[in-house]
Amino acid sequence: MQVIDTELADVKILEPKVFKDERGFFFESFNQLKFAQAIGRDVVFVQDNHSRSSKGVLRGLHYQTARPQDKLVRVLRGEVFDVVVDLRHGSPTWGRWEGHLLSEQNKRQLWIPGGFAHGFLAMSEDAEVAYKVTEYWYPEHERTLLWRDPDLAIVWPLTGQVLCSPKDELGGLFADFDVSNFSY
Repeated sequence: MQVIDTELADVKILEPKVFKDERGFFFESFNQLKFAQAIGRDVVFVQDNHSRSSKGVLRGLHYQTARPQDKLVRVLRGEVFDVVVDLRHGSPTWGRWEGHLLSEQNKRQLWIPGGFAHGFLAMSEDAEVAYKVTEYWYPEHERTLLWRDPDLAIVWPLTGQVLCSPKDELGGLFADFDVSNFSY
């Protein structure tokens, strides 16, 4: 596995070694020991999530104010533009965002530690995303940043109409983000 540091502190791209031949391919999608070495600490995943989205569906930018979730995200089918925003006040990359293409072709995984808002845009006709999390979902702690917040100025590769949930369409602004009510 190749570990690629990103411009955001502690976010990493994990690129597996893929073995291909005329039968298809094989790769290790998760190995606890190698993963801990890659990110520099042990984690325990408590839940696996799987979503399917049609082209133009945008999910996020989600985070939890307490009991944050570390996430290991990968695409099983299709392609997404995956975005993270650093919400860790005091971090050298606080308030910055970064986007990465994750696809069934590149088989890359994105490690997102707690303290980041996360979302993605489905770029292919259908996209299936699987992710492991280190904490359960607590609806009372869930919040959403507005995906089109002018202060964040995220450059989404939009090619048509965006479809969001009502919750995501009503996300809060980064300027109103309350650092005193946020733990990571």
